[in-house]
Amino acid sequence: MKTEFVRGLENLKSAGNSTVVATIGTFDGIHLGHREILEQVQTEAEKHSLTPVLITFDPHPRVVLTPDTAPKLLTTMKEKEQFIPDYFNGKVLVLTFDEKLRNMSAEDFARDILIEKVGVKKLIVGYDHALGKNRKGDTKELERLGETYGFEIEIVGPVLRHGEAISSTRIRKAMESGDFKTAIEFLGHHYAIYGKVVRGMGLGKKLGFPTANVDYDKSKLLPPDGIYACWARVGSEDLNGMMFIGQNHFNPAGGKSVEANLFDFDEDIYDDGIFVYPTHFVRENRKFSSTEKLKDQMKKDKEEVLIIMKKEKENVGRERAQSSNYLG
Repeated sequence: MKTEFVRGLENLKSAGNSTVVATIGTFDGIHLGHREILEQVQTEAEKHSLTPVLITFDPHPRVVLTPDTAPKLLTTMKEKEQFIPDYFNGKVLVLTFDEKLRNMSAEDFARDILIEKVGVKKLIVGYDHALGKNRKGDTKELERLGETYGFEIEIVGPVLRHGEAISSTRIRKAMESGDFKTAIEFLGHHYAIYGKVVRGMGLGKKLGFPTANVDYDKSKLLPPDGIYACWARVGSEDLNGMMFIGQNHFNPAGGKSVEANLFDFDEDIYDDGIFVYPTHFVRENRKFSSTEKLKDQMKKDKEEVLIIMKKEKENVGRERAQSSNYLG
């Protein structure tokens, strides 16, 4: 079964009453804790011949509930469309989180959506999950609703790292504090930044390092400012490179930018969508007194990035060789 994204209940083809194993949540980050839940859903679906359904929301509920303090996103909806199929085969039901949904009680949601519309036989959620108005549908309330409306509830415990539960909040804090390495560890995958390629001031090209300027979603949480080793997906092609996140000091009115210099690539991709994945932090953003000094530094940055990539390739080769020797 392939992953199918469905926007809105009106577009969901019912699988039939009590034929679905579902999970529900924002799944911001699709981190290791989320993946544990998704694995449980897949296992249950295969074991009992049920249809797996992931229910999520767009926009993030906090954008509607507390717009002034809504968190920056680890994964936008476009990025979820890229990542979720790697970990989940089934239907992804995307519900618009609006005032109507905001004011729906947990019981109404369970009865009118989970049972009548989706056809849930079993619901699998994380230990800290809560749904419905004022988040009153916590795990205890869901267990009560399950008994009332005839669906099973399974609660998945936390995934721990360094003695603490992995969560989207914890990953955001690591990212915001500059600990990009820990954020990636908790995510369990590379961090995607998606956007269309737009025209910049053209300085990179003049210096011999043409960049793809990414018009990213402004609700996206960006990694700490600086230079990174990266890879990018353009269409079906994966490319290595280095990237810049931050304020371009030669264009102070331009705001924060995301730019990627893709190695051995020279094609016109303006207006095309691109996924950029920063992998290793190289250095902080600095202000240079001249474009020539910036150019010299960019040459050094590229040399360091190439060294990082060489080591990464050697490590992957070593791990594969060890695995082959073990299996042999």
